[in-house]
Amino acid sequence: MNGSLIPDNVSKFDNVYDVLKERGFIEQSTDEDKVRELLKNEKVKFYIGFDPTADCLHVGHFMQVIIMMYMQKFGHTPVVLIGGGTGMVGDPSGRTDMRKVMDVETIEHNCAQFKKLFDQFLEFDEEWEYVGNEGVYVPGHENKTPEPGKAIAVNNARWLRPLNYIDFLREIGSLFNVNTMLRAEAFKQRMAREGGLTMFEMNYMLMQSYDFMVMARDFGVRLQFGGNDQWSNIIGGVDLTRKKLGIDVYGMTFSLLTNSEGKKMGKTQKGALWLSAEKTSPYEFYQYWRNVGDADVNKCLRMLTFLPMEEIEELSALKDQEINKAKEILAYEVTKLVHGEEEAKKAQDAARAAFGGGAGAGMANLPVVEFAKAGLASTDKDGNDLGGLGVVAFIKELGLVPSNREGFMTIEQGGLKIDGEKITDKKFLITEETFGEDGRILVEKGKKKKIVVELV
Repeated sequence: MNGSLIPDNVSKFDNVYDVLKERGFIEQSTDEDKVRELLKNEKVKFYIGFDPTADCLHVGHFMQVIIMMYMQKFGHTPVVLIGGGTGMVGDPSGRTDMRKVMDVETIEHNCAQFKKLFDQFLEFDEEWEYVGNEGVYVPGHENKTPEPGKAIAVNNARWLRPLNYIDFLREIGSLFNVNTMLRAEAFKQRMAREGGLTMFEMNYMLMQSYDFMVMARDFGVRLQFGGNDQWSNIIGGVDLTRKKLGIDVYGMTFSLLTNSEGKKMGKTQKGALWLSAEKTSPYEFYQYWRNVGDADVNKCLRMLTFLPMEEIEELSALKDQEINKAKEILAYEVTKLVHGEEEAKKAQDAARAAFGGGAGAGMANLPVVEFAKAGLASTDKDGNDLGGLGVVAFIKELGLVPSNREGFMTIEQGGLKIDGEKITDKKFLITEETFGEDGRILVEKGKKKKIVVELV
């Protein structure tokens, strides 16, 4: 995938700054007029950093990917900075706890997995690479100018891991004022929590700022983008590059994907909403967007799809039951972007069949969860074999409820069905016989959660 997937009629504007503003992405700019002018008059290299804290991208990252796709569409060069160096420290922004410290092997594995996922969304110049760099004093350089219309990827481990700490403190640390750093929201939040702020974490701002300076110096990066929680780090990089190199660079932050209550979207009962089909199935991914709140439809359509704004406004204006049409279009468009048209169609067909009054032909496309026969064995408090697994323990094991209490409440409220039959007995036992001859059952919690459970 690449920026060419964005239709030409996505916006009436021809400056990508205005397009991003229209879609509601832009939150803050270090110099709005200069950034807008730069993006109008020049084709620039810009970067977004991704620390490899897991081996997969989630939907929060996808916002940044979409921004890179827009920029590529309008002729700018995305620089995907993978944080093999900064990932060894971890960004305290938006955190109240300290990130788990990962070893180099884990970080390198995660970096490689990130690059594979980026390849799905952006077209890269694979021959481009960053070469050289021997610490603070000896710059590196690009081996060639990137091909027009293609992205480039670089790992900041190339210039961060070889650093001599004393050189770094003398040349870079001396330009940072601790009083100013402590006013950063990220640091204030950590200082207010148990355990406080460590010197280890304080170094992150210096490292990210140094990233910007190195890339501005060595291959002409002019802009840094990031989530709104990155504002202090971006300003640090802009200031350092000016002080050290006399070069003007700029930064811009984007709204985080939050719902109408201000809570981050993309969190499910099972955890993050991942972009990998192995971690979050296309069906589950589709269903997440199909079930967003009415008040969030407009924002999600603007930020996560490439539908024209006129169509988005029409869909967002729908009321009551009609808004479900807009949600279905949202779910289909986002799933198509991430998993492809075929998987989006399957997920849509499965959802329509499942929620149209029975599993029917669409049951084949519902998510399938395997359940081990051995898992059906259970005993009472005296150690006596119960002959099966209690239904509440069963649905808790499946991740349909977070606790026994909620499981009991679900049954009391008539919200649990197995193979279409409402379960009213809270002591109902799940046995091998429950699964019938084909070894499968359809489990439904409420109207919106349906899975096929296969006994293995």
